[in-house]
This record gives sequence, structure tokens and C-alpha cells, in this order.
Amino acid sequence: MSYTVLIPARLASTRLPNKPLADIGGVPMVVRVAQRARLSQASQVVVAADDERIVQACQAHGVPCVLTRADHPTGSDRLAEACQLLNLDGQDAVVNVQGDEPLIDPALIDACADQLTQRPDCVVSTAAHPLTEADLFANPNVVKVVTDAQGRALYFSRAPIPWWRDAPAPGTPCTSVTPALRHIGIYGYRAGFLRRFPTLSISPLETIESLEQLRVLWHGERIAVHVTPHAPGAGVDTPEDLERVRAHFAKG
Repeated sequence: MSYTVLIPARLASTRLPNKPLADIGGVPMVVRVAQRARLSQASQVVVAADDERIVQACQAHGVPCVLTRADHPTGSDRLAEACQLLNLDGQDAVVNVQGDEPLIDPALIDACADQLTQRPDCVVSTAAHPLTEADLFANPNVVKVVTDAQGRALYFSRAPIPWWRDAPAPGTPCTSVTPALRHIGIYGYRAGFLRRFPTLSISPLETIESLEQLRVLWHGERIAVHVTPHAPGAGVDTPEDLERVRAHFAKG
């Protein structure tokens, strides 16, 4: 299918200042992300920036970029404005690739886009992979998701879900027929819904869990979940993450 990759890029970061412009082998990180996304089947890859410095860095490397408002409360709001600037609407497919994922798998981007083609009942798609490590299963920084029989999301949580009434021990990972799933932070959207998303009231569940995707479920919309057997490449949240990714690119 024809679809657009949008990469939201916000210059402010509490843990890693100016993160989109962080140098990785002589190239800004947001450009590295765009280069990976270009290996997918997307018809176009566009960065949605909040600062002119990001726009200039993208232009210097031939990456299309739109300048959005700096006061957007969430990445989805920024993408909604980008859809307007690019005249995307209705059933146009958009995949949101985070600007701190320079090792993103292009096949995973295609899989999220394909979910929107295969699942006309869903306005959003995302991805997950099986989770078996007990420490990660119990970690509130690791988001879990449970799905229905058709692979649509029932709930996302920072809590360990699903949980057995008679679990052998706290934190025991799911090893039953339906394993626990770790959510991967990549999303596909129908552009019409993405433009409508900022107008939806914030869900109390979204506030409790600090998980924006719960707003979609709260308002009765459906999210298709692509399950991949592989964990995604490392993202960049901290200076230590950045050094690991730099070492990866240094090895070629």
C-alpha cells in the first residue's frame, strides 16, 4: 500500500538535550531515522519538527521536513498538524516512527502500514513482541498489551498483564499458550483519525497509565496489533543509549 512515514522531532529533552541533532557517525540522529525509514516501502518520509534547527539539519541531508508548532502537548498532536500541512486526510495511511529510533527495522514499518490495509475495522495499528523475562514483565517502564482473538488490542498497561490468579510467584513471566506481549512504540494511523485525535477528550486511563494510546480504546476505536518474533533495535533515551548506538554505527 502507499503510505507516509512521519517522524516527530522535538528539540527539548530532559534526559538528552537536543536529542534529534545528536551526532551519530557524522549524521544527526533524526536523519539516521529517516534514512532507515526510507528502506521501507513508504511513498514518502517526512520529519515533523518543532524547531528551525531541525529543519535545517534535515534539509542539509535531503530529508523532507515540515515545521510544526512548538507547543504541542503530544507527538500525536504534532503529527496531526503535519497531516494538515501535507494535505493528508481520510484513508491515507501514516506510520509514526519515533525520532529516537535510528535502528528501526524497515520491515516493521511496512508491517504496521499493512495492518491498516488488512484491518479496515481498525483506525490505528501498532506492534508487539513476546515477552518472557521476569524482570521486564514486572517493570513498569515496559509497556504490555493484551489482544483479542482477532489481534486487536484490549488493553495496554505498565502493570504485568495478563496475570494468573494462581501465579507461582510474583513477576513470573507468562509461558502459557498466550504469552505476554511487550508493546513496541510504533503506530500506523488513518490520517483522518489522526487529525481527529487531538479533539478527543483525554481518557482517565490514559492519565493513570501515562499511555496515550489508551485514549483510542477509551473512545471505542480499535487498534490492530502486529506481533513480531523479534525485539526492536535499541532506541535512544539516555547518553548511555546514544553511545551504544554510536558504537553500532561505527562498526558499520
